[in-house]
Amino acid sequence: MQSMTGFASGQGRFGRFSWTWEMRSVNGKGLDLRMRLPDWIEGLEPALKADITPHIARGNVTLGLRVIRDDEAAQMALNPVQLDVILTAMAEVEAEAMERGLSLAPANATDILALRGVLDTAPVEDDTSGLAKAITKDFKDVFKRFLAMRRSEGKAMHALLSGHVDEIERLVGAATDLLDQRRDDMAMALRTAMQRVLENSDGVDEQRLSQELAMIAVKTDVTEEIDRLGAHIEAARLLLAAKEPIGRKLDFLSQEFNREANTLCSKAQSKALTGVGLDLKVVIDQMREQVQNVE
Repeated sequence: MQSMTGFASGQGRFGRFSWTWEMRSVNGKGLDLRMRLPDWIEGLEPALKADITPHIARGNVTLGLRVIRDDEAAQMALNPVQLDVILTAMAEVEAEAMERGLSLAPANATDILALRGVLDTAPVEDDTSGLAKAITKDFKDVFKRFLAMRRSEGKAMHALLSGHVDEIERLVGAATDLLDQRRDDMAMALRTAMQRVLENSDGVDEQRLSQELAMIAVKTDVTEEIDRLGAHIEAARLLLAAKEPIGRKLDFLSQEFNREANTLCSKAQSKALTGVGLDLKVVIDQMREQVQNVE
């Protein structure tokens, strides 16, 4: 079992280039992989995706890479498009100021070069294949640590979920033990109610009354809910023993657990059984919170 939460960072170097990694993930309905990579390094994104996607089935995953060139290995290049935009805007501002009788301080080249986007840092080398290969190789160790964290958290979650299933099984057993006593109590209450009605009513159809009481007994029977909860417990144990991602299935199963617990509470007609049903709902809710982060 893997958690959908993970984090790893790292640093690397190749020649005059150095870089830093940051990879993190949180829970998500499917796999949402977002990569922030230098666009001037060719072939990097498909290579990294090929490493990631076979090992992650679900989660919102963000991978960031920042590459820095040493001062002597970088050069500043003028961005003519951005420069034209800025000079045009400056001319318009000066013309508008003159029309209004305003005098603006003259701008110098240093001021203009300091504006964002006028100067770009360009790589010295056109061929980035060697750099891409080194970065891709370095990523394997970062990704290994990232997966290790997801597996470590998954192991802890497996223990918690197994404990929740054990507690659900214990509570279902307690509910089963209460059924015989509840059945006797309800039968006595129904007989008492029937006798009271017969004693205080004239012309009551005893057969129809018996049918109505029988329908009440059927509607308050929780045997099917107990049986379904037992089946869900078996299904949960099989899922927890599986080797593939089980998060979606566990999520659906926890919803089914909750549905049966709600029905059990609504049909309980017994203080003790209601208490067991409420305890079940608490444990199932705790289980659902953990399941939200299972891959």
